[in-house]
Amino acid sequence: MTNPPAPAMHSPERPPRLSDGPLGLRALPALSYNAHRALVLGLTFLAYALYHASRKPPSIVKRELARAWPPFADSALLGATDVAFLTSYSLGMFVAGHLGDRLDLRRFLAFGMVAGGAAVALFGAGYFLALHSLAFYVVAQVIAGLLQSTGWPSVVAIVGNWFCGRRRGLIMGIWNAHTSVGNITGSLVAAAMLGYGWGWSFVVPGGLIALGGVLVLFFLAPYPQCVGFGPSPIEPVTEESTTDGEDSSSSTAGGAGKDRRDAVGILKALAIPGVVIFALCLFFAKLVAYTFLYWLPFYLSQTDIGGEHMSAASAGYLSVLFDVGGIVGGILAGFISDQLNARATTAAVFMYLAIPSLFLFHAYGSISKVTNIGLMMISGLFVNGPYALITTAVSADLGTHKSLKGDSRALATVTAIIDGTGSLGAALGPFLTGFISRRGWDSVFVMLALCAFVAAVLLSSHVKTEIPQIIQKWKNWSTNMQNGHAELVRVHACAREPNLYASLLSYRSLHTRHFVKPIRLSQLSRAQNYTLQAAAYFPVSGS
Repeated sequence: MTNPPAPAMHSPERPPRLSDGPLGLRALPALSYNAHRALVLGLTFLAYALYHASRKPPSIVKRELARAWPPFADSALLGATDVAFLTSYSLGMFVAGHLGDRLDLRRFLAFGMVAGGAAVALFGAGYFLALHSLAFYVVAQVIAGLLQSTGWPSVVAIVGNWFCGRRRGLIMGIWNAHTSVGNITGSLVAAAMLGYGWGWSFVVPGGLIALGGVLVLFFLAPYPQCVGFGPSPIEPVTEESTTDGEDSSSSTAGGAGKDRRDAVGILKALAIPGVVIFALCLFFAKLVAYTFLYWLPFYLSQTDIGGEHMSAASAGYLSVLFDVGGIVGGILAGFISDQLNARATTAAVFMYLAIPSLFLFHAYGSISKVTNIGLMMISGLFVNGPYALITTAVSADLGTHKSLKGDSRALATVTAIIDGTGSLGAALGPFLTGFISRRGWDSVFVMLALCAFVAAVLLSSHVKTEIPQIIQKWKNWSTNMQNGHAELVRVHACAREPNLYASLLSYRSLHTRHFVKPIRLSQLSRAQNYTLQAAAYFPVSGS
């Protein structure tokens, strides 16, 4: 069994030392490798959940701004602040990813969180200062977008440094629930603060993300080498390396090797097979996802659901269920793509299924609140599933692609290219919605469905390559199951013979763990069962 790729060295010039770690970790008792990985997952989850929580206030306060805060009576101007944030965010992403591969990821991420939190609070300061200048709010959003672009390339690179192997899609799918958890938290906090004045809906989330940045600074180890786990060069992710080795720390406990700390340039990262296609796909997938992120509460507040209109706060609370569906979608997409070893096919199928789910939500979501909730969660599942898969597992896979030959650092750069391109779509979607919604919401949902279709079609070349592999894998599995059944019949026969152990050794093909592990024959004693499994797991030398 091939060991999973090992993380890259933080500093090839000197051996790793525990004193290289963050100040907070140095004050704690020594942690095991897996304990450090759990801490990394937890802190990066919290960090990006807070990023997303700080992005929800604009969607929650839209109705309040449109009702009583000039100059936002025009919904198109509300879209202008969204596009200001998302455009600066997407452009800043390309720079942030390049810097992330060159700077200390912990300090870089902590700076982005603290400064980004201050920028979010700046928008809310307009309420307390009674400012009605559109320019002020646009500039505040531009600053916030640039600072928040430091987050995603950093957290994906850090998680990619600690996790690799066959279960990457599932692990990152679960981890990527931070997006939806952050959206839910941000919606609840912003809606709760709305009663005290809409400015507090920005100040409180801004303060929370700044506090999260302090935790990152003191407790996050971006590389295993920062906390004393041994130097080993990054290895490319190949089919042979996608084995179940997630819980093994042997590859990080020592070893020698020289890591070339050269960061990959943007042009070289673009040349990695699949980067451009998945970046373009994410452009349209994220356009759909972020249109819901920024406009769903407003849409719900403008829609007659079960004969009633709901308040802005109630619409904000209800909209979190879209993200609940997104959590399930991200985990499901990651799990399926791991089992099939087919990221593109999984993403494409989800995007195709998103099209009917969007039309059903718009057409029948107004029947009752229960119907609205069910269809909204299904839409969230299919919309956020591929978005989560591409921004996490796909980006991490491509950042350690075999074409890099293990001699470069590309995780943050590749992540920035893919998510930066996607963020351009995320900027365009809410902006277009501000204008298209004037013609009615029917036109908005047609636009979203077309974008979902284009996202799926863009992956066609990769799907065409993966489908024969999926079919072959299914045939192999079916053949193995048939062979396994035949072996079980032989086990029944040999188990009745007097000399059980000697009979088992004549069937050394039983060492295949998949077919032996479930064996529990009612006619065998417990001791015979153990003997049966021992002979299957540990065949005699030379078999």
